[in-house]
Amino acid sequence: MAASRNKPLPDLPGRVGAFLAARLPANARLCVGLSGGCDSIVLLRLLACSPWAGQLSAMHVHHGLSPNADDWAQFCAGVCGELEIPLKIARVTVPNPAPEGLEAAARSVRHAALAGCGADVLLLAHHRGDQAETVLFNLLRGSGVTGAAGIPQVRVGSGLTLLRPMLDVSRDQIEAHAMAQGWRWIDDESNADQRHSRNYLRHTALPVLRQRFPAAEAMLAQAAGHFAEADALLGDLAEIDWQAVAGDGDCAPVKALRTLPLSRLKNLLRWRLRVLGWRSPVAARLDEFARQLLSAAPDRHPSLSLPDGQMRVAGRHLHWFPMT
Repeated sequence: MAASRNKPLPDLPGRVGAFLAARLPANARLCVGLSGGCDSIVLLRLLACSPWAGQLSAMHVHHGLSPNADDWAQFCAGVCGELEIPLKIARVTVPNPAPEGLEAAARSVRHAALAGCGADVLLLAHHRGDQAETVLFNLLRGSGVTGAAGIPQVRVGSGLTLLRPMLDVSRDQIEAHAMAQGWRWIDDESNADQRHSRNYLRHTALPVLRQRFPAAEAMLAQAAGHFAEADALLGDLAEIDWQAVAGDGDCAPVKALRTLPLSRLKNLLRWRLRVLGWRSPVAARLDEFARQLLSAAPDRHPSLSLPDGQMRVAGRHLHWFPMT
């Protein structure tokens, strides 16, 4: 547990409390995603001393990828027992090898497990450093505006609201607060493995950037906010275009889609996939499919197969067929 050179945040409990007070529904059931690391321990302990303590539970996802995984679960159980907070331990299996890589596969499995926490609100302890790493990682992958927007502070899904109350707080400030309180946490040894791209950005790339640009982390997080605003506006535009070409339907006439410029057509397709909860393809595949929609002869039926289903032209309409 490395000590921080920064002073503790003057009022981290007040900052988190104000964020939640403005967003939590009355009597909502709350669940903290508890890894046992410093950030999630701080969030859990802050909430355990808050007005929402009686509505609080925690969930630990046991990946089984580390030889220390059982010890981490036991540590989380001990902290929750001390605080008298119910804990659910979700044991999951991460596919290995995975097409997207072990790091991304573990993240996907963890998110799926946490989505089934059974609460109304899921609270995660991502911080400003996580945001900066995500923005930089996505930009280096060639992501568009949505990827550049990074991690959302608030996300409302079907039956579950996700909140990240510490997304604008630095890692150093969180650790300094934990150390000032004498709180213990665990260190996942995989976080030091720079074979993982995000760890490389955290331990090598961002420190080098900070030597030249001391506020790099804060500026990347600020840029994420600007990108998020742009992404919201693009979503509004896509919704307007959808009403124009499809109305209240669930498919879109190809003739109407062809009235849109290529950039707005691609924006509409990305928006539609997001509405359906489907994962978007890489930019090159979506670009090629959009061009086929604009140019295909009447007897052609462009299609794009995705992990969640297929976009396909049939009967001169574009349909979205889910995987069965």
